[in-house]
Amino acid sequence: MKRSPSAVGRLHDFVREYTDGLNPRDVRRLFNRDAARAYAVLTREHSQVPEPKKGLKRFLFRAKLAFLGLSYKLTPPRRLLFAASLLAFVIGLGTGVNVLYSSKGTTISLQFSPIWFGLSVGCLVFLLALELVDRVRVRDELEVARELQNDLMPHELPPLPGYLFAHSYRTANEVGGDYYDLTLLPDGRLSLMMGDASGHGMAAGLVMAIANATLQTALDLDPSPERVLALLNRTLCRTGNKRTFMSVFYAVLTPETGVLEYVCAGHPFPLLRRADGSIEELGCGGFPLGIREPLEVVRRTVSLQPGDLLVLYTDGLPEAVDALGKTAFGYERIQAALELGGSPQTVHDNVLSSFDRHAGEEPLLDDLTLVVIARLPPLPDLTP
Repeated sequence: MKRSPSAVGRLHDFVREYTDGLNPRDVRRLFNRDAARAYAVLTREHSQVPEPKKGLKRFLFRAKLAFLGLSYKLTPPRRLLFAASLLAFVIGLGTGVNVLYSSKGTTISLQFSPIWFGLSVGCLVFLLALELVDRVRVRDELEVARELQNDLMPHELPPLPGYLFAHSYRTANEVGGDYYDLTLLPDGRLSLMMGDASGHGMAAGLVMAIANATLQTALDLDPSPERVLALLNRTLCRTGNKRTFMSVFYAVLTPETGVLEYVCAGHPFPLLRRADGSIEELGCGGFPLGIREPLEVVRRTVSLQPGDLLVLYTDGLPEAVDALGKTAFGYERIQAALELGGSPQTVHDNVLSSFDRHAGEEPLLDDLTLVVIARLPPLPDLTP
């Protein structure tokens, strides 16, 4: 006969399930970085007046800002419910049952009302439930947007004889602003594009979607670097605002000769590792797309020789900081992993392994994209 679990066993199972996935690092982050970030977001619209430097005035000033910030982030009915819960808490302090506590000649008198305190807690829990439902609904919508965005990213790169590829993409939020595309053109050339939209989350994802649609149209019209960037820049200038811009590296590769024609608009310079181990940067300074129209870009040309490696990435890689929030990953670590050489997959894995050791368990603060391209040495002639 099967015995039913005891009350202690059920309690133990509940606690284990309730705390599943709990990490002490996340608990510490909750009370330091997350709390500071929440306060900054809540009070950014109400903090025009300089705060007192110290003491009780500073505490009351911050409490006021937090209350206003939290209240005005709610809808008017929920704002009223929040105020009512606080009012019930205050009333509960001033009315109800007296509780006397005496120690070493000191007597403390406390008054509380269980009814008003229960009403206050009930209102807050109800308000929390409403906000959580909204959060779940937004999360579901973001998941749909993430799936749609994932469909825009290349999963299988076009086969190109004489070349190998390795690539990956990580997002800091449900929806990211990084974008990359490798398309085999009708004339046999290969177009390469990597971009990074301003901001994070849904806004950056919308810019990325606009860039993808515009790129597909531009490739059908004229895939030359100047024309593609001109059309992308015109589209972003007309559909966005001053905060809507995108850094881009775009190139067209002729596989037979290895000639790469490229333009760089405010994007981190790709790194080209020659077969002899030397490293070159591809690009020059310039404005991102969407800042102004017309935008002057400089087309440059480089030749990929057999044994060369080309590494493209977004700024989420070099700008990521360590667990202490002090030291960035930096361009030097990318070059150090590239100097070791190897296949595109080996270089790709070495860069990300170094990145993971640097970042530790810290979550991404920016999207990260990495693409490695290699031109293979010619096969030896085995004919007698």
